[in-house]
Amino acid sequence: MLYKELFRPIKIGSVEIKNRIGMAPLQPIGLVNPGDDCYSPRIIDYYVERAKGGVGLIITGATEIENDIEKSVPGIYPSIATNPLRFIGSAGELTEKVHSYGCKIFIQLTLGLGRSAPPEWIVGQPVAPSPLPNHWNPSVICRELSTQEVEILVRKAGEAAEIAAEAGFDGVEIHAAHEGYLLDQFMIARFNRRTDKYGGDLLGRLTFPIEIVQEIKKRLGIGFPVQIRYAIKSFIKDWNQGGLPEDEFEEKGRDLAEGLEIAKILEQAGYDAFNADASSVEGYYWAHPPEYQKHGCYLDLVKELKRVVNVPVLVAGRMDLPEVAHKAIIEQKADMILLGRGLLADPKWPKKVREGNIQQIRPCLGCHDGCLTRTAILRPLSCAVNPACGREKDYGINRANIVKKVMVVGGGIAGMEAARVAALRGHQVLLFEKTNELGGHVREASVPDFKRDVYRLLAWYENELQKLNVNVNISREVSLEQVVEEKPDVVIVATGSKYAFPPVPGIDKGNVATATDLLLGKKACGDSVIVIGGGLVGCEVALWLKKKGKKVTIIEKRPNILTGGSPLSHAKKTMIIDLLNFYKVDVITDAILLEIREDGVEIRYSEGQMKHSILGDTICIAAGLESDQELFKQIEHVIPNSYLIGDARRVQNIMSAIWDAYEVARNI
Repeated sequence: MLYKELFRPIKIGSVEIKNRIGMAPLQPIGLVNPGDDCYSPRIIDYYVERAKGGVGLIITGATEIENDIEKSVPGIYPSIATNPLRFIGSAGELTEKVHSYGCKIFIQLTLGLGRSAPPEWIVGQPVAPSPLPNHWNPSVICRELSTQEVEILVRKAGEAAEIAAEAGFDGVEIHAAHEGYLLDQFMIARFNRRTDKYGGDLLGRLTFPIEIVQEIKKRLGIGFPVQIRYAIKSFIKDWNQGGLPEDEFEEKGRDLAEGLEIAKILEQAGYDAFNADASSVEGYYWAHPPEYQKHGCYLDLVKELKRVVNVPVLVAGRMDLPEVAHKAIIEQKADMILLGRGLLADPKWPKKVREGNIQQIRPCLGCHDGCLTRTAILRPLSCAVNPACGREKDYGINRANIVKKVMVVGGGIAGMEAARVAALRGHQVLLFEKTNELGGHVREASVPDFKRDVYRLLAWYENELQKLNVNVNISREVSLEQVVEEKPDVVIVATGSKYAFPPVPGIDKGNVATATDLLLGKKACGDSVIVIGGGLVGCEVALWLKKKGKKVTIIEKRPNILTGGSPLSHAKKTMIIDLLNFYKVDVITDAILLEIREDGVEIRYSEGQMKHSILGDTICIAAGLESDQELFKQIEHVIPNSYLIGDARRVQNIMSAIWDAYEVARNI
């Protein structure tokens, strides 16, 4: 076995876990039972699918222990408080099913969000250790919790743990960190200005988490596992400003030295394990690392934690590359690895690693589109590359009763997904791509070093299509006559999109290149580059060019960059903005492109009439794409069963292309 250390058992407290692979806690927003906030059939199916896939431990998303002190909007969390008896019933069904696969399951308990709570998630005034501005809306001042209220929360944590044990959970995790939630705020001097027993010096600030573990152990015994999700370092650069991995700054939250000191105290208090990360609501891209963070982004910190504690250390943080996960165990940087979004993308990750089928693992892109971007607007948790995530039983792929000849035109992401799903349905599938390789615009998107997971996705699709014996035809542009000649039962048109060129003088000059041209090396790039368009493509190309040593200027017609196109998660958006600032990419907004010249461009600010010249050797066009529907318009009235999907239907993102294709193909 190639990665055998991942499959050795481990004990947390008195509980033995069959391997070193766990499911990290992810909030199942949109999947709870409306009305009683219990586990819905969808949540149960979601967790069971990961247990079937071979994880040794599942840690649930945050579960509410009370709803009077910090009253949340119904339906966001599973809640023990809303209806404890119904909760035990639904949770009991979950734990029974998970245990059937030899998997242990811990419930994560939250003490509340404090200043990190989005105001729209809270009924009434938010709370905090001290009167603090809310992170998301600083005009909202959080109310300071009374001593009695904190004592109630301690008692409620003990009661919740008892209910969890009765429901069959094998242990509990106390949610102390990750976005700097309420309990974490109590531990940080910047946010805790109290003068009672829960404030003051370091031990005073730690009284709250210490009393929680003592209360649970008093009720359930010393052997019942209680672990803590804990941020070793906050990465707070300033109020509402996180710190980048590359940046050197004075930590305004918890620094590494204090983080290690606190961990030793919490271990002595009785915590059986640390689910360790580095995060705060300011450092949101640490709490939820996007593709710009490296795989294993917490490991350098976690190895320091492991050096000072004697209980198991668990680590998440883009651990979904098997070689990174295995190396972390071998080098004793951690005792167990946790996968969050990696298991959304592929629930069978552990099974595939154990069997040596690494090339069959569907990679997580770190894009956040199906998970964080959706849950931020209270849509159900899912995954960009796995549309069945969160609706496993309702939205799977079954064999078709009648085999059909399915012709897919276009070999980008949408076309490949349509071909894959149609083949899984048992259909005869022909895939046509006019260029000499599959991938479409995603091919060039995979070039930057921070987009290598996109390349892994392309490799996964190529492997899957080969495994499913899809008839792939590259360098074959398809006409209406060829479609008619093939006599397909169904045609899926996934012809993608093409560049939208701004209609300005000089657009056809030799110094003009598309983002595709530069990424694929089709055109030479000068030392200074002007990127036209401040959407995601423009910003990522600008960052890539700057890292290659170019002088880069972004010109955007809107008041701010990253405001057009598909929505982005807060973590992804703030990190790329911080990266552009850190690497000193010049950004000009509210600017209208007037002309492209040999030595640069001429612009006018939207509020003025004066023209301005911006010098640059190469003009990179990244001002958007437009759908290519030419073939579909020819065939839609000739071939009755014809479908338009992906960018050809509407230019959006990878998730939209995959979800389009999945929906159409699974119903053929």
